[in-house]
Amino acid sequence: MAADPAPNVAPGPPAAASGLARWAPGLHVLRHYQREWLARDIVAGLVLTAVLIPVGMGYAEASGLPAIHGLYATIVPLLVYAVFGPSRNMVLGPDSTLAAVIAALILPLAGGSTERAVALAGALALLTGGFQLLISFARLGLVADLFSKPIRLGFMNAIALTVIVGQLPKLLGFSLEADQLPERVQQLLHGIAKGQVNTVALSIGACSLLLIVLLRRWRPGWPGVLLAVVVATLLSAWLGLERQAGIAVLGEMPRGLPLPDLPLVQWSDLRALVPGAAVIALLSFADTTVLSRALAARGGYRVSQDQEMLAIGAANIGSGLFQGFSISSSASRTPVAQAAGARTQVTGVVGALVIALLLFFAPGLLHAMPTAVLAAVVISACLSFADVSGMLALYRQQRREFGLALIAFLGVAFVGVIEGIAIAIALSMLVLVWNAWHPYSAVLARVDGRKGFHDLGRHPEGRQVPGLLIFRWDAPLFFANGEIFHARVMAAVDAAAAPVRQVIVAADAISQVDVTAAEALDALQRELRARGVELHFAGLKGPVKDSLARLGLADAFTPQQFSATVGSAVNLYRSRYAVDWKDWDEA
Repeated sequence: MAADPAPNVAPGPPAAASGLARWAPGLHVLRHYQREWLARDIVAGLVLTAVLIPVGMGYAEASGLPAIHGLYATIVPLLVYAVFGPSRNMVLGPDSTLAAVIAALILPLAGGSTERAVALAGALALLTGGFQLLISFARLGLVADLFSKPIRLGFMNAIALTVIVGQLPKLLGFSLEADQLPERVQQLLHGIAKGQVNTVALSIGACSLLLIVLLRRWRPGWPGVLLAVVVATLLSAWLGLERQAGIAVLGEMPRGLPLPDLPLVQWSDLRALVPGAAVIALLSFADTTVLSRALAARGGYRVSQDQEMLAIGAANIGSGLFQGFSISSSASRTPVAQAAGARTQVTGVVGALVIALLLFFAPGLLHAMPTAVLAAVVISACLSFADVSGMLALYRQQRREFGLALIAFLGVAFVGVIEGIAIAIALSMLVLVWNAWHPYSAVLARVDGRKGFHDLGRHPEGRQVPGLLIFRWDAPLFFANGEIFHARVMAAVDAAAAPVRQVIVAADAISQVDVTAAEALDALQRELRARGVELHFAGLKGPVKDSLARLGLADAFTPQQFSATVGSAVNLYRSRYAVDWKDWDEA
């Protein structure tokens, strides 16, 4: 019997949904909406709004854009996802992990122009949405597996460091012009040494950051971000800190919402943005998949990851058309909606409408908000996803993987976001190829008190059947490792303590043999026969034996050379050669 849906989540459409339920799951939910859900969705939407506003504006500034565009990138994606999104409580919007990627892509091309930066960010969102739609329709989500855990650890920590360094000047009350991390650090230290720090801005930013971090740890149910922003804004307005202390504030905000418009950029700009859009799409897919599955498991319903990507792709396109920027799912704001009792996507609609109403009727409420408090919001988000302990654990567990994480970190931090990720992925592919090229192999022996046959290198006390060499190969056989297989078998024969009559290849892990590897097998058998040694296989799968026949080795290997298991192959050998080894149990 299926589990009942969680009390905070509305049931989803059927798993085999079609038509409206498939392509617009949000509208399907609205058609079956129950009146008792409305109060919870409205309350949750109001609570969520209190977080969406400062976080959206903070991430916009971290992306190199005016704060207002963070609200544009919040409103439209929430409305679009409410129609196309399959997850009941998913919250979309600006994301801290994407901020450094967006800034690294658009700021060098913008040349200091805010208008160009906005247009480039919109174009990047459109490209991101296009890639996400491609992932959805072509089911290319497996490409996101290229972002292995070491790469993601290095990337996330580098992004956290990059964004924090970029936000520190705002926290300290001055600005920087540099785009790259080394230059930012240099200018930051130079500004501090020259006494450019605004102590009032520093006090507001530091106290806000401390409040957010302490409440997150000791009172996680309290809205730390909201409290910090409200207190800082009220103090700024009451004391006139913009005028009296010279701190930076948001200032006048445009009234209303922009009309949909295609961002005008050059073809050369689009070519420069394409790699970054692909990376953002894959990063978003990886994060969204994890969050979406967790929400579905908790709510007792199922979601299509292809539909999830379609919805986020459409949301990014909507963001790009309304002067927003690339967005993703939020693992920090989604729990806020859940904790507030959200039942359906109506929660996101309420949040979007409240922000829109604020921009239409009361944009002046945000005038006195210090930019230092927005910097504190962004820095607190970076501190929450930075994972230094994960890097240290990786160092203890697997040095090679730690090396990949470190290369990803250094590449993203000091070379560039896209370049660093590309370098780390390329190295991951090289490691994958190297492992397949030089797989593990072992000579097997019988170990007292243990069943089966075991690696003689790990169990030097193991005993071998006189005249028999059992060789295990832990990989497919293909063009890159066929000769290595040949060489290792011959080396094991040469190193045997007694003359070898027969070699049994424990072939359970050999899932394929290509043309080049088949030639290597044929050459190995001929060389062994010249020495009076037989070659047998144990556990070789039927499809692989069929491929050997198709590759012209049907006559080279007889059925008697293949056994179902290593144990049966050993027993045949002992029976054939009348090996008398009384200490052995029957295999």
